[in-house]
Amino acid sequence: MSPTAITLRHDLHRHPELSGHEAETARRIVDFIRPHKPTQIITGLGGHGVAVVYDFGSDGPTVLIRCELDALPIQELNGFVHRSTRAGVSHKCGHDGHAAILAWLTPWLQTADFTTGRVVLLFQPAEETGKGAAAVLADPRFAPLAPDYVFALHNIPGYPMHQVLWMAGQFSPTVQSMAISLFGKESHASEPENGINPALAIAEIVQAFNALVVSDSTQPDFALVTPIHLLLGKKEYGISAGYGEAHFTLRTWHRNRMETLVAALTTALNGICARHRLRTEINWFDYFPTTVNHETGNAIVARAAQEASLPLRVQPTPFTFGEDFGWFTQQFPGAMFGLGAGQNTPALHNPDYDFPDALIATGGRLFKSIIGQVLTGQGRAPTAWPVKVRQQSVNE
Repeated sequence: MSPTAITLRHDLHRHPELSGHEAETARRIVDFIRPHKPTQIITGLGGHGVAVVYDFGSDGPTVLIRCELDALPIQELNGFVHRSTRAGVSHKCGHDGHAAILAWLTPWLQTADFTTGRVVLLFQPAEETGKGAAAVLADPRFAPLAPDYVFALHNIPGYPMHQVLWMAGQFSPTVQSMAISLFGKESHASEPENGINPALAIAEIVQAFNALVVSDSTQPDFALVTPIHLLLGKKEYGISAGYGEAHFTLRTWHRNRMETLVAALTTALNGICARHRLRTEINWFDYFPTTVNHETGNAIVARAAQEASLPLRVQPTPFTFGEDFGWFTQQFPGAMFGLGAGQNTPALHNPDYDFPDALIATGGRLFKSIIGQVLTGQGRAPTAWPVKVRQQSVNE
């Protein structure tokens, strides 16, 4: 394993930056990569994104490998030397490790002897808010990169270290969040009948939304509606509240089901607010489209696991977390896969989580195989699958 890639990972971990503020993270990555002589480095892509290009010949395919730059607003609890130096901000999803994997590839790409094709290493900003991928795609400097294939991985705690987590159809669901503002009327706390307090309405909204949950992830109508934040009034005990908020995150397997869920939630909300004489506003944000795994992309990933002699687990259902890589797979064929981060590793977004350094070389080996398959013309769906599953989406 390259100690320089580990050093970079620890450096990124010590200096985390939130979505949309990854300028220093991007600079550190560029400083690491520049000595490995890429054909081109594009900075400021879709915000603070970086595209590193290795061109081996214009007549071949282009493969894009994507990772993320941003950290989370979570206070780190770890005490190791490379712990976060920024209060309330830390890498608790492993984006520092994903970036180190792509950086690990650059010494190899510098000396690779491919005779055709192009590799784009994309260090994407603002994944956690669902804005980064769309911003990169909207940047006019991205269009000339024109990838033929796109790939990404995500480390997954709770699974054996180095196990490749492969799934047909799709990797992750459609996700979006909603913030509901409820406008009533303040009154004296001794005379609540002279005001309009949103408290009972908020309680009814939580119950009504929960009634629409289908928590069984094996079902095609799977739907999660998770309460995130509730707000009512202020700490003034002589005042009956006149304003409240209710925030939720929604998850379904595909867009059509999301549209149905949103319609049902909106109908329930309107009825409750009408009964309680409340005016309401809804703000929708943090949208993550379904990440689709294409047949050829999946075949390439499966073959990469086989070539690297890594165990491959066929996941029966997609993961339920949001992933904005779906913006790429809507436009380009490819796939996203998981990489087991250890059965005893703290879960993603836990304050004591840390990306396992041992995965840097493992992820790098998988991407080396993926790049090699695409650039040498092996990247196509085989007549016999390396894993014995039928390609099927939960949308079917």
